[in-house]
Amino acid sequence: MYTLQLATYKKKDTYYYDCSTCKAIVKDEEYYLTADEEKTVYETHNNDVNDVRYQKFTMPITNYVIDKFLPAHNGLDFGSGTGSVISSMLMKKNYDIVQYDPFFVPNQSIFNKRYDYIFSCEVFEHFHKPKIEIDKLISLLKINGALLIMTLLYNDQIDFNKWNYRNDSTHVFIYRKETIEYIVKEKELEIDILTDRFILIRKAGLGTTKIRNIY
Repeated sequence: MYTLQLATYKKKDTYYYDCSTCKAIVKDEEYYLTADEEKTVYETHNNDVNDVRYQKFTMPITNYVIDKFLPAHNGLDFGSGTGSVISSMLMKKNYDIVQYDPFFVPNQSIFNKRYDYIFSCEVFEHFHKPKIEIDKLISLLKINGALLIMTLLYNDQIDFNKWNYRNDSTHVFIYRKETIEYIVKEKELEIDILTDRFILIRKAGLGTTKIRNIY
C-alpha cells in the first residue's frame, strides 16, 4: 500500500492483492525478483532512442515539457534506464536534463538539488516502496514544480489476468485512478492531468488539494 497505515488486503489472484486504503494492486513480496534478476530483464529492453514508435509513445511527456518549460529550467529523468528517448529528444533541443536510474545511472548527486520538473516514464509500476520513492520525488521538486508520470492505470473493464502490466514480472505496484487521487490528497498536491496513461502532478504551495483536468 502507499501509506504505512493499517490496510485491509483482498487477494486478487496468486500474485496480487487489492489494497483497501489506496486502491492499488500490490504484488506479494514473495514473488519479487531479486535486484540482479530485475536488472537482467531491463537489459533485454530495446530502448532505441531513434525508434520513431518509441518517440511517439513518449510524446505526452516530451511535448508537455517543450510547451511549458524553457531549456534553462532544471529537469530530472527519474528511472532513465538503458536509453531514454525523452532525455535524448529534449537534450537535442538544449534542455537541461540530468538522468538517474538505480541500475544504470546511479548518480547520487541528483538528490542534492531541486528541479522545475521531473519525469518518470514506465517506472512507477516498478517501485517496491512507492511511498518512499514518491515522497522522495516530491521533495526534489521546487514549489509549483511538475511531476510527469507515464504508467498504465487499471480499471475494472480490463481483464486483469490477461493484462500485460499484470504479467510483467518486474511490475509490483499497479495504480488505479483512485490511487493517484489518494496520493495527491495525502501530500496536498495538485492534479493537472489524469488520463489512463499520462499523469501530471504539481507541487503546490500551502493550501488545499486541487484537481484541474481529469479525462
